[in-house]
Amino acid sequence: MTPPATNSDAVAPLLPELYPKNNKRSAKVSGAVFNVSTSIIGAGIMSLPATLKVLGVVPAFLLIVIIAVLVDISVEFLLRFTHSGKSTTYAGVMGESFGWIGSFLVQIFVMITNLSCLIIYLIIIGDVLSGNQHGESLHLGVLQEWFGSHWWNARAYALLFVLIFILLPLVLFRRVESLSFTSALSILLAVVFVGICSVMAIYALLQGKTQNPRLLPVLNNHTSFFDLFTAVPVIVTAFTFHFNIHPIGMELGKPSEMILAVRISLLLCAAIYLAVGFFGYLLFGDSIMPDILVNFDRSSDSSISPLLNDVVRLSYALHLVLVFPLVNFSLRANVYELLFPKKPLVAKDSVRFVSLTFILLVFTYLLAVVIPNIWYVFQFMGSTTAVSLAFIFPAAIILRDVHGISTTRDRTIALLMIILAVLTSTIAIASNIYSFGGHKS
Repeated sequence: MTPPATNSDAVAPLLPELYPKNNKRSAKVSGAVFNVSTSIIGAGIMSLPATLKVLGVVPAFLLIVIIAVLVDISVEFLLRFTHSGKSTTYAGVMGESFGWIGSFLVQIFVMITNLSCLIIYLIIIGDVLSGNQHGESLHLGVLQEWFGSHWWNARAYALLFVLIFILLPLVLFRRVESLSFTSALSILLAVVFVGICSVMAIYALLQGKTQNPRLLPVLNNHTSFFDLFTAVPVIVTAFTFHFNIHPIGMELGKPSEMILAVRISLLLCAAIYLAVGFFGYLLFGDSIMPDILVNFDRSSDSSISPLLNDVVRLSYALHLVLVFPLVNFSLRANVYELLFPKKPLVAKDSVRFVSLTFILLVFTYLLAVVIPNIWYVFQFMGSTTAVSLAFIFPAAIILRDVHGISTTRDRTIALLMIILAVLTSTIAIASNIYSFGGHKS
């Protein structure tokens, strides 16, 4: 990561000029596609089949496509105002429009969203390796199935090993482009995950062991109309990657290249989401769990089922291991910018870079060990911080229009985006609170 060019003692931004003139690039569009796709595909992919259970196949597919289109529009909003202004970070762009309050909100929301994602990644990895127990239901990890239960394959020790010997070397990379290979491998693992789900679903279909998927939602005493809105935050969270737009885009030569990379990534990820959602729902039907890996832990009549179950779980755990450093990159950059706004680039300050990296890793590890399940909290995050980063903040920048470049079409879309985001998120939060309070009939 090269420092920003400056002829004065002015405060250097967190990231160098996003699209500097005469920039000799080292990054390629293909690398950006892999990094953006890795940023998009995270823990959210596991909950996609459950959204089909709630919404039905047709509404869920339509919602995935609509959110993908809106995300593409919001990214274009952000990149356009980044190119027209002087800031090179998401927080900086918001700061140009709304002052320090806007910048502070973005930093806090990005940190909350990214930290939540990292904690969930570690929890899932811990579940895969060491299992978990919810009430009387015991979910064994692959290490316990292979070697039995020992102190060294308990959750705390298994995660500590992964943290020190796998994650630490990856998070010490100082350039996003350095992660393009691991990102490509991560996408390959996601495709493998989709492929195995597809094969298992088709095999079950030929054996007559699948259920007919519901094309439309069924409203009854257990599911109300407002419960349908609880699926929206899950899909919104699955497409939220805006915190990595600037770190990735700054290493490309032109804004048009980043827009192209984002659109290719959205097409790829939407296709993966649609496939996982459909085949996962076809495979498990209404017994699908919010965490689809729990379903893969169940026994099957197939003789190769144990092997396939292990491959599915381990491939997805490795996928999350490779996603972890990219999300951590954005989290570390935002924490550094918040704590040291007048200091040079975080990657150029070795002491602070290493210290902050270790502190964030230790903090994430401790929370992942102490908190075994934060899915409900994560759902609320999808209704607040994620929807704000993906839609509300970019739309607000368009409406504020400090550079005078917004068109009437832009302002109309931005206004509709805010209304839809606030309305659906409010209904989802209210429905969840109502459900958790035990008021459902």
